[in-house]
Amino acid sequence: MDFDTLRHLSFTARLDCHYLLHVPAQLTPRTLLVAALHGFGSNPETMLRLTATMFGEQHAIASIQGPNQFYTTVGSEQIGYGWITSRHAASSIRLHHDMVLHVLDQAGREYGIPPSRRVLLGFSQPVGLNYRFAATHPDAVRGVVGICGGLPSDWETGHYRPITASVLHIARRADEFYPPAVTEQYPQRLALRAADVEFHQIDGGHRFPSKARLFADGWVGRILR
Repeated sequence: MDFDTLRHLSFTARLDCHYLLHVPAQLTPRTLLVAALHGFGSNPETMLRLTATMFGEQHAIASIQGPNQFYTTVGSEQIGYGWITSRHAASSIRLHHDMVLHVLDQAGREYGIPPSRRVLLGFSQPVGLNYRFAATHPDAVRGVVGICGGLPSDWETGHYRPITASVLHIARRADEFYPPAVTEQYPQRLALRAADVEFHQIDGGHRFPSKARLFADGWVGRILR
């Protein structure tokens, strides 16, 4: 068989996407809608709990499940989810954008939370995807939060629009995937697309900060006065 002569074909099929939605008992004009995306191999249940510790249960939280599911280890029944690989990356980016747009629109309209009070949060793998989203759909969210993640590979050269959302990025000094030698360049690199960038480098490894609330409260108070 000559693999050089094979045709590569693609088609679009229906995919059921899922997310968990926490709605506070009382909605006020100050209620946020936080769309939260978990890291590789994690799940929306875990991300929902982490997001609630960061922003508080007084806000609406939509924790979106990654579209790619797999067993986390051989012989295990535990399921993990992911967002993208290097194979067919453009399709994964498009799917990510469609999912986030749908969730923001559906939950935002149902509970009367406008784009000016919507925040997009990601941990690890989806951080770069979220920055792409904010630079492709600048009117969709008021803020973007990236924790222990990276920037798009074409951040400097891609055909993106200016990010109107405020950016909060939290990196960690002992992160084995995104070390300080890389992340210390992020404030300047993010500023190429975003006018408002807040960056923190804190102690610890590649995990969601237990004291993330300290950063979130000040950041939200500053951008939504």
